[in-house]
Amino acid sequence: MEYGCIGKKLPHSFSKIIHEKIGTYSYELCELTEEEITAFMTEHKFKAVNVTIPYKQTVIPFLNEISETARDIGAVNTVVNRDGKLYGYNTDFYGMTSLLQKNKISLDGKKVAILGSGGTSKTSVAVAKSLGASEILRVSRTGNDNSITYARLYENHSDTDVIINTTPVGMYPEIFSSPVDLSVFKNLSGVADAVYNPLTTKLVQDAQKMGIPAESGLYMLTAQAIRAYEIFMNTEADRELLDSIFSDILKEKKNIVLTGMPGSGKSTIGKAVAQKLGREFIDTDEEIKKDIRMEIAEFFEKFGEKSFRDKETEVIKKISTLSGVVIATGGGAVLRQENIDALKMNGTVYYLDRPLEQLIPTADRPLAASAEAIKKRYEERIDIYTSTADKSITVTGVVEDAVKRLEKEHKAE
Repeated sequence: MEYGCIGKKLPHSFSKIIHEKIGTYSYELCELTEEEITAFMTEHKFKAVNVTIPYKQTVIPFLNEISETARDIGAVNTVVNRDGKLYGYNTDFYGMTSLLQKNKISLDGKKVAILGSGGTSKTSVAVAKSLGASEILRVSRTGNDNSITYARLYENHSDTDVIINTTPVGMYPEIFSSPVDLSVFKNLSGVADAVYNPLTTKLVQDAQKMGIPAESGLYMLTAQAIRAYEIFMNTEADRELLDSIFSDILKEKKNIVLTGMPGSGKSTIGKAVAQKLGREFIDTDEEIKKDIRMEIAEFFEKFGEKSFRDKETEVIKKISTLSGVVIATGGGAVLRQENIDALKMNGTVYYLDRPLEQLIPTADRPLAASAEAIKKRYEERIDIYTSTADKSITVTGVVEDAVKRLEKEHKAE
């Protein structure tokens, strides 16, 4: 391996994708155990590597020189081999700073709580100092290493202005977890989360619902990767490269989620869009049928609507952990906010707005088996469809037109 990333678990890392978009070298992901890291660093048969959890401090004793920033932080995430000597750097500092600045989250004169005790936590402390934070709290479960416990954070520091999460809580596959209850903090002016998978973490989603500027870690990851590239190649990158790669990855990873009335064309249009973009297509109703092993109408008759909605939520939450897919939802999926929240963690929700007179009843849809039933469902749900969607696509009968509009909207994100 000449260039790559070393860590303990890397199956869902985006680092390879980012570095290969830069396009000047091949980049590999290398998983190492605690025993293997010693041999890897001792032999140092590489040109340059990024270092991730849990080895950002482990690699330090193997280095010949370390940058001032990395030394002050006590964590290294970039190592370069120059003529057999290893040089350590911390590009997470640039990444976290870029994330905060992009989202206009000011730390100047603010009380900042940093969740976690690892290398990224130490980096965030250094960033907070450099950006003028008036008070910095490190928060951990144990309260060790100059940190406070979460209980003390809630009891004594509810006036915290900015929260930065550096823990893995909320990271794939446990995407429905959040490290803190934001409702405790009445002065919050910003939330940053180093977790980038899912694209919008529950912590960030909770903050956004409260009207608080918040962002997950994909921009941070991209920014630190661009800075690592500069160090790898001893060059300078244009800021446009960072924004371009970030935008490309966001579009590639974001799910396209289709909502709408039964008969609005979600499956037909979804399949066509998926084929055109080279993506996997998933129909939540079809996934439900695989699980319950019967038709949905039969399940409705035997067990009732609530049991079906519970099963639907279960399936949607499972599918929502995926990225880069096209998802067609059932007509009533929007009736539960938890379904919408789950779908938006990795996706953009598009409402397919087909006129009522074009919606055709079919026997296999329990709540839309007649024109009268469809009209009733439409009147009950139209406001929910429009309010929960990120964007609306008018569907007038020609599938190709809807596909083109959907593709255009997705590219414009």
